[in-house]
Amino acid sequence: MLKTLGLLVTLLLVTIFLIIIIIGYSLPKDHVAARAVSLRQPSADVFALISNFKDEPSWRADVQQVKMLPERDGHTRFIEKSKNGTMPFEVEESALPWRMVTRIDGKNLPFGGRWIFEISPTADGCRLNITERGEVYNPVFRFLIGT
Repeated sequence: MLKTLGLLVTLLLVTIFLIIIIIGYSLPKDHVAARAVSLRQPSADVFALISNFKDEPSWRADVQQVKMLPERDGHTRFIEKSKNGTMPFEVEESALPWRMVTRIDGKNLPFGGRWIFEISPTADGCRLNITERGEVYNPVFRFLIGT
């Protein structure tokens, strides 16, 4: 009786896991999310803040520590540490004070992506647009994030 129950529970768990994988594969790998905010600061000040990675823990509650890495091909690199672990980043593009593009700089991760920061002047300061272009490679992660 216990063997039969154990076999049924195992079969049920395998079936649930297969359903999660199938649904995960049916969800899109890529996603885009965007937000914008109007600020009463000059573009150069906002750019200076968002591009000063080592000081992120002072204004980003989700970041505990930032370790700067040696540049690679002239690109700034750093690792963010948060309660969820560590994540390596690289600045792919930087056009002071209007645009910066950062991306996850890791291989063999279940996800990746880039963040596009665009700053445009306004009469009262500037407008900061942030666009996330992410990819979730692992179908189980896609299921967990997408449902």
